[in-house]
Amino acid sequence: MRGGDWFQTGRDARAPLAAAFRSPAAKRQYNRRLFGVVADRYDLVTRVLSYGQDQRWKRRLVSLAAVRPGERAYDLACGTGDLARLVAAGGAAVVGLDLTPRMLRHARTAGGPGTLRVVAGDLMDLPFASGSASLVTVGYGLRNAPVLERALSEIHRVLAPGGRVLSLEFNRPQPRIVQSAYLGYLTAVGSMLGVVLHGDPDTYRYIAASLRRYPGAAAVVDAFEAAGFVSARWLPLLGGLMGIHEARKAG
Repeated sequence: MRGGDWFQTGRDARAPLAAAFRSPAAKRQYNRRLFGVVADRYDLVTRVLSYGQDQRWKRRLVSLAAVRPGERAYDLACGTGDLARLVAAGGAAVVGLDLTPRMLRHARTAGGPGTLRVVAGDLMDLPFASGSASLVTVGYGLRNAPVLERALSEIHRVLAPGGRVLSLEFNRPQPRIVQSAYLGYLTAVGSMLGVVLHGDPDTYRYIAASLRRYPGAAAVVDAFEAAGFVSARWLPLLGGLMGIHEARKAG
């Protein structure tokens, strides 16, 4: 292994899926290993599971963010960096943060306009000064935080007064029959993609498994408010199967 990267090939790289949810520490470790495995195919799988809508949703998020030239922004759980690059193209000075070194290599080497640098770090312990950014974006990251409340508290800390946070995420929809059908679809398609791309059906079953433990979009609005944010809301996408959260730090 190089540079602390946990990326490996073969089934020995993957702990059993159930192990991801035993504790916050176990989820962090599982995520770091899993996203090292999927980094090279991450963008492809994201396009498939979003029915090709992923880039349109990210452009919508950036439009809602109303990026201001010269402002400092953090893109958390930045993955391969496509959302960070859209924010940078709007004129912001962006720092992309991700837990997985292999993801950061993709983000670092991809081209695009604007100012973007990347750092390794944890959503629950951000390596940034308090009040140091006016914008935080997150793409498919809050669901993966081992402790959601801790991640939101850290985002609140690093935002300056009046700063905004926007997050794109899967939702756990209601009513229950819709939820069951959606999670069943994600499990079936995730299993197929896992076998085809990695030889392991559990690789993308994690998405549905994590959603079963996710509070859902409306409850996440409440969590933003409990963390001290104001003007928290969510905008449904794809009939409520996905959503964008928006909130602001008072000031």
